[in-house]
Amino acid sequence: MSPAAPRLGLRENAGQFALLVVVNAFVGAMVGLERSILPGLAAERFQLAASTAVLSFIAVFGVSKALANLLAGRWADAGGRKRVLVAGWALAAPVPALLLLAPSWGWVLAANVLLGLSQGLTWSAAVIMKVDLVGPRRRGLALGLNEFAGYLAVGLSAWATGFLAARDGLGPAPFALGFGYVAIGGALSVFAVRETAGFAAREAAAAPAAAAAPVGLRAVLARTTWGDRDLSAVTQAGFVNNLNDGVAWGLFPLRYAAAGLPWAEVAVLTALVPAVWGLAQLGTGAASDRLGRKPLIVVGMLVQAIGLALVAAGATFGAFAAGAVLLGLGTAAVYPTLLATIGDVAGPGWRASALGVYRLWRDLGYAAGAVAAGLLADAFGLPVAIVAVAGLTAASGLWAGARLRETAGVRAGITRPTAA
Repeated sequence: MSPAAPRLGLRENAGQFALLVVVNAFVGAMVGLERSILPGLAAERFQLAASTAVLSFIAVFGVSKALANLLAGRWADAGGRKRVLVAGWALAAPVPALLLLAPSWGWVLAANVLLGLSQGLTWSAAVIMKVDLVGPRRRGLALGLNEFAGYLAVGLSAWATGFLAARDGLGPAPFALGFGYVAIGGALSVFAVRETAGFAAREAAAAPAAAAAPVGLRAVLARTTWGDRDLSAVTQAGFVNNLNDGVAWGLFPLRYAAAGLPWAEVAVLTALVPAVWGLAQLGTGAASDRLGRKPLIVVGMLVQAIGLALVAAGATFGAFAAGAVLLGLGTAAVYPTLLATIGDVAGPGWRASALGVYRLWRDLGYAAGAVAAGLLADAFGLPVAIVAVAGLTAASGLWAGARLRETAGVRAGITRPTAA
């Protein structure tokens, strides 16, 4: 008797879906290891004075993650999703030891190359596998749950490392948490997660030939970057979103410390953005299925800009917290919705590759944000750098509003209008 064909749907695949949500939480926790304390550690332990030098770890992380995203999408289409996931955890294994024992800043940069490669493979695989399982009808909800788990874990991990740093000093001890993250996330990926490529094949079998057929990487790169008005609008918004998150990651802890806040409060504030971002995605992904993708993307980018401006202008814990909450809410509206839009437009035969290209450009935003904000901060100060990024974020939201067509309800390139 031949095995039953895969059944698409969130309820039909609840067990594997929930397992992948848990795995992605451990993926996010690995990034949280650095989020609260590494900028301060760079200044205090390694005597890096310039903002550009301090933010070099984010630039290295962003470039390596971006390239891994591109490879992950193509590798997932060609060789299966689980293989990509497991390879990502293998790359993450040395990261805690490198951070724990680092005698120089070069070790930290090496750790961030591996961390970026690992994040590109593991997070991409988790996104692709969830899209495979649920099919087209609950895509926004599925990606909201995925990003909720990942970014809530970023926030909790950032708070935990910041708490340990406030208690024990800015030493290496908080990075030891990473050994547990790698052990549990890696073991679940190897022994419990199942391959999902068959679900994409099942969806492709029901799609017209043009949507189901594979597309060459060069064509996908061109279409996603500039050739398709909807995909290109989403891609630029993703790039700017992660550009401002790179600023939040690198400059916000320095901004809070410069205002005289103790490390315990810096840790809470630093954790606020990813924690609010993570929690709010429980609702925003599903809302994009009902209300449409475009409103959440445009409004979310504008709310992010307001949050950034408040942090730039603030001087107290309360003002900084208000800005961080708004930035988290705006990012929550945008993040799963952008991914769902890619899933709406790209056919099942080339969806993983399109997600890889989108995530390539999106995560290059980390590097661009780290370099640009570092240069601006060194030249004009932290508030000016953050305000400049707020303006860019608002412009990106308005551009997306002018260019993007509504894609909710469009099923994997099947009923979508011809791109212009």
